[in-house]
Amino acid sequence: MKIEFLLHNAYGIGGTIRSTVNLAAALADRHEVRIISVNRPVDEPELTIDPRVRLTPLVDLREDTEGDEYAAPLNQRPSEIFRDERIDNGRMAATALTDERVAAHLAATDADVVIATRPKLIGYLATYGSDRYLRLGQEHLTHEAHVPELHAVMDPAIAALDAFATVSEADAGHYREALPDARARILSIPNAVPAPLAEPSDGMSKTIVSAGRLVAVKRYDRLIAAFAEVAAERPDWNLRIYGRGPAKNKLRKQIEELGLYERITLMGARSPIETEWSKGAVAAVASDAESFGMTIVEAMHAGLPVIATDCPYGPREILTDGTDGVLVPLDDSDAVGAYADALLKLTGDAALRRRLGAAARETAHRYEPARIAQRYEELFEELRPGSTAAAPEKKPKGGLLRGLFGGGRAKPAAAPACTAGELTHPEARCVVEADGSLTVRLRPEQLTAADTHLLLRHRGTKGKESVRVALPAHRAPGAPVEVRVERAAHTMAEGRWDSYVERSGDKSRRRLAAALVEQKALLVLDLAHGPAGVAAWVPYETSDGFLAVRTWLRPEHAEAVAVRLGDDGITVTLAPHGTTLGEGAELIARLRHGDGSVGDVRVPLKNLPSDEGEHGTGQLPYEPMARRHKPAEEQDLWDLWVRPSAGAALVRLGRIAGDFADRKGIDTFPAATRGDVRLRPYFTVTNDLTITVKDIAAEEGA
Repeated sequence: MKIEFLLHNAYGIGGTIRSTVNLAAALADRHEVRIISVNRPVDEPELTIDPRVRLTPLVDLREDTEGDEYAAPLNQRPSEIFRDERIDNGRMAATALTDERVAAHLAATDADVVIATRPKLIGYLATYGSDRYLRLGQEHLTHEAHVPELHAVMDPAIAALDAFATVSEADAGHYREALPDARARILSIPNAVPAPLAEPSDGMSKTIVSAGRLVAVKRYDRLIAAFAEVAAERPDWNLRIYGRGPAKNKLRKQIEELGLYERITLMGARSPIETEWSKGAVAAVASDAESFGMTIVEAMHAGLPVIATDCPYGPREILTDGTDGVLVPLDDSDAVGAYADALLKLTGDAALRRRLGAAARETAHRYEPARIAQRYEELFEELRPGSTAAAPEKKPKGGLLRGLFGGGRAKPAAAPACTAGELTHPEARCVVEADGSLTVRLRPEQLTAADTHLLLRHRGTKGKESVRVALPAHRAPGAPVEVRVERAAHTMAEGRWDSYVERSGDKSRRRLAAALVEQKALLVLDLAHGPAGVAAWVPYETSDGFLAVRTWLRPEHAEAVAVRLGDDGITVTLAPHGTTLGEGAELIARLRHGDGSVGDVRVPLKNLPSDEGEHGTGQLPYEPMARRHKPAEEQDLWDLWVRPSAGAALVRLGRIAGDFADRKGIDTFPAATRGDVRLRPYFTVTNDLTITVKDIAAEEGA
């Protein structure tokens, strides 16, 4: 059977896109599947689509490319169907060009089933679709989420389809009430959410994780306010919020005003998200409405107990309060307090977290893509009697390797074996072990007998600095090829290291693509101390999809434990590594690229008692940093250093422990205003701590 999905934009990472990619991959085990993306805003999808699923864009909107059709005359004319800007607006709004392209495609397609995934596409499918194929619509939001102008177009279109599937039974009931005479069969089929490839959470990280688009309905403001009530009683717990969206700046301001910028981190969007769930001990959903709750199931798959507001639709159909999660009543009188109480209860009870997390993993199996695909196949057969859609279920292709490398962020299930002349990028799954060593697993069919070593090559020295670890000489048929880079056995210079498989005969190499990078062990791992100094390794996926390792190696290091902006100055708490704090220890701010005429800002360091080792604290006054010393330049930069004792060499202050390859722009601080300037601490590209001083007028005019 040939099945097509219509997506507005298959190149992002939203819930509709993720669920479509998951379902398409599951159906591709038995059918020919294609995703039609009406718009193409970038070169490549952010999610990796199963190679068996064809992706076909209709309108090219890649800015600053020769193919960009945004300015095409037909694209400047309004759509015949969607004329109201309350229905559709922005760069990817429906136009006469999208009308033409979608109509032409729906007239020419040889699909047996076409599934429209959002209201606008449902309108297109009803208007331009054909009785030659089954026409299905999906609702990934809720009936009440759409403005009346959209319902005026969408509701008649739904009635003309063969079937319409919502992601919750409650919402299906609303649509059946609203469309009692619809020809379409209206039913509920939840989203497909694959089990993660990453190791599940052990529930002990002291991290609360939340993920989703940063928009008002998700009520991250409620979650942040609730965490503020928890913060004082749980000083060792933190909150990570993953996602992007228009509410980001407002949320950051709220975090800064509450003084929680060292406890709450806006992590940005991550794909795949599964490795981030596994870093958490509790998952948090504080929405006013959830049509389904993909993030709820994703977190449950990872073994996290989920605290969710008992908002309409999704959560109450997924979670059973007290069995596999916690539902918090959405009481307007004290929703924040009720949510804070749930957080306090779960963060304070490890046994409860373990019990709920184990039950959550069992519940999550209901939403695995193969099960959801089977429900769609049964629907196809019911709608078209005599079809062969619901033949006996077949196990996914790829066997063990699919389990190791496939899934929600689908990678090739069975890539062809390489020949000596091929220049493919083998896919690597990298796991940080408890001692900081790196285990790298490779697909055997992407290697040849000539591939003999895993090569890590220092980017800044053009290969003069390198680490080679031999690949196993004897490889079990079908099993992943596994190699371990022992932290204790290798000294890696500071910088960035690219990864390859190398052929010893001719020294040719192929760079490794990152299939999955699991960093959760880094959350509790201490910095390494050895003869060469203080070291840290953080494997990560580069922006173009390759596996790399960020390393630090310093004779001595001062780790910034906490940074606080007060009325009088910036207070820094630090932990020395490779040295100790003695008499005359100082915290120093030094003007970068100064000529020496501007003196250092120096304050004494006081020793603090700590259960986690030696700590020191000092407060840098805003003066004289607040005086602009380089007015001709955009900013003054004051790098922070520590002198461990009188006469000792300076040690750079930064934050290199943990799982951040790059802290800049994520691990952030508020600004302090003094006169006409703003002072703000920030982490540099090397994760060192610096204070920037900018003129307010220039900053606001930028």
